[in-house]
Amino acid sequence: MQNKEQVNVADDLDVKKITEPHLNIILTTDQDDERPVYISGNFNNWVTQDKLFEMEKVGQGLYHFKFAHDFVYPDEMLYKFTRGDWSEVEIDKYGNRTENRHCKKKNGVHKEHVAKWRHNWLPFKSKFLPKVKLISKEFEIPQLNKTRRVWALLPYDYDKSIEHYPVLYLQDAQNLFNENAKYGNWEIDKKLAVMAEYNIGKIIIVAVEHAENERIKEYNVGNTVLGNGQGKKYIRFLTETLKPFVDSNFRTKTDRDNTAIGGSSMGGLVSIFSGIMYPEVFGKLMIFSPSLWVVPKIKLSFLDMDEPQNTRIYLYAGGDESATMIDHVQHFKKRLLKKEGYADKMKVRLSITLEGKHNERYWSDEFPKAIEWLFFSTKEE
Repeated sequence: MQNKEQVNVADDLDVKKITEPHLNIILTTDQDDERPVYISGNFNNWVTQDKLFEMEKVGQGLYHFKFAHDFVYPDEMLYKFTRGDWSEVEIDKYGNRTENRHCKKKNGVHKEHVAKWRHNWLPFKSKFLPKVKLISKEFEIPQLNKTRRVWALLPYDYDKSIEHYPVLYLQDAQNLFNENAKYGNWEIDKKLAVMAEYNIGKIIIVAVEHAENERIKEYNVGNTVLGNGQGKKYIRFLTETLKPFVDSNFRTKTDRDNTAIGGSSMGGLVSIFSGIMYPEVFGKLMIFSPSLWVVPKIKLSFLDMDEPQNTRIYLYAGGDESATMIDHVQHFKKRLLKKEGYADKMKVRLSITLEGKHNERYWSDEFPKAIEWLFFSTKEE
């Protein structure tokens, strides 16, 4: 419910702005905080954090925006309000998705109201949850003479469609959607459910469980400060054994532009090396809090390709993880873009949360944003 103060201030704004030859939008909201509010619509390609369409906060739960004098109005303006991205978009008072707002005015005052805001893509609706399929309890890893549990998360309507989907290979499956995980989980199933409700995020995720006590050894590539690792053999398993199986048994888009790999910490490091060793396989990398300290002089051999290919890399780091985490990822990004000609081919999004810690909660927050940018956005930065 709007309070009386909001209504009174909104009425005052009407008096001041009604005679101006520009459209003014006045927004009231029941849930207010310090995050800015943006208008995203068919007039700016639905960009969710467009500074040109950031609203002015004029009171508690009260925002105002006046369109510029040279703004080109579409025949019918379609739009939504967000707190900066689709994970923080408006919802109704029951937590449901709202339809696009619309307006045909080109001047005067247009009043709007938001009851609630989505936070970190939640709440979710169970009918949109991905179908979680255990591919095998003992999937053979011939390169390491081991077996492992491997899962597939399929779009909620996979069985009713004939579509083919992009694929993301993720490490540390135990911590991705397991409610009983010791350190919490990323809640990727819930995040994918909300994304599916917005008609984005329809991908297949292949989740490979880690090797428990031998996790670090398996994710460690080559001779590093941690000693000799088995990472190269593990990466060969992903590319030479697991990917062909997945492509043969599920409706996947098999090309590199639709094949991604990702993980966090040591899982992020082995994912980086997967991209380095097999750039012809992985065109997208989702790297959270990578353990770059393990190999400070990492050799970026995939930058020596005669014909560099378009690659998208989403890098995330938290400021409260270690004294060197942010420096490491910033330096890594700089090296990726340093070689002449690669800035046009290598699209790198670096996301930093200053208060971010080295744990599943922050990786969970970042997951849907990374998915959206890697697979469903044309924005470079």
